[in-house]
Amino acid sequence: MQQTRETLYHVVFFACAALSVVTTVGIIVALLGDALSFFGSYSIVEFLTGTQWSVLSNSFGVLPLVYGTLIVTFGSALIAMPLGLLTAIYLSEYASKQMRSVLKPMLEILAGVPTVVYGYFAIVYITPFLEATLFPSISTFNALSASIVVGIMIIPMVASISEDAMSAVPDSLRQAGYGLGATKFNVSTRIVVPAAISGIASSFILALSRAIGETMAVTLAMGSKPGLPSSLHPGELFLRPYSSMTAQMVNTINGELSGGSAAYDAVFAVGLVLFVITLVMNIVSDRIASRYREEY
Repeated sequence: MQQTRETLYHVVFFACAALSVVTTVGIIVALLGDALSFFGSYSIVEFLTGTQWSVLSNSFGVLPLVYGTLIVTFGSALIAMPLGLLTAIYLSEYASKQMRSVLKPMLEILAGVPTVVYGYFAIVYITPFLEATLFPSISTFNALSASIVVGIMIIPMVASISEDAMSAVPDSLRQAGYGLGATKFNVSTRIVVPAAISGIASSFILALSRAIGETMAVTLAMGSKPGLPSSLHPGELFLRPYSSMTAQMVNTINGELSGGSAAYDAVFAVGLVLFVITLVMNIVSDRIASRYREEY
């Protein structure tokens, strides 16, 4: 009876693992099929280096979409990384157990808010506030508001994973620092953070992967107007609308496109680029975690 039960468990667990693998392979095959069909009629060089994306003129240069994705990712990282790390340090080293029991669930609730809510929050509150206080010429849809809301979205991921990594650092290292006369701030920043650097770096990269793949909040806050900045002026970089890869995929699919058309297949080519970017970032995250992981 015990042997039969163990065999059943083995089969169930194997089926779950196999389902995950099959699903991933199916997604890759679907992307590759339509993407290769697109590249059969459209130059891959023009796709990767083109500076214009227009379905009407059959111009499918992915650079404007990559720029829109990266500018939001960069802006959100400037917000989420320092705030998330400082939050993690507070939760791990300064907060009492009672305070941690309150703040940690609040972070998890923040992570569970639907992304469409963040998008509407940007439209209704963030953009009008920026227009009234700092940037009177800001567009209704802009990259700055999108960066802010995406940064807020990924703070819980950075804070939670980083805090878990810091909590795993042995107390003996902390006590050794205190024994040498170090302050709590010095112990936190000179001992705990370096000891947990692999987990912290992984949280940064995973959060960036989340920012790159975000769709609804970015679409609502930044709009969907593919283009490249005409200068490196901050106003040109952040205060006007752009389009991310995910936003353009949604807007293109929502249009009346027939399967097999160039515009339809181009969406899968964009999806393939997005898949490769996130895959590379996840691989880098795993490499960093394995290379700098401390064994205690």
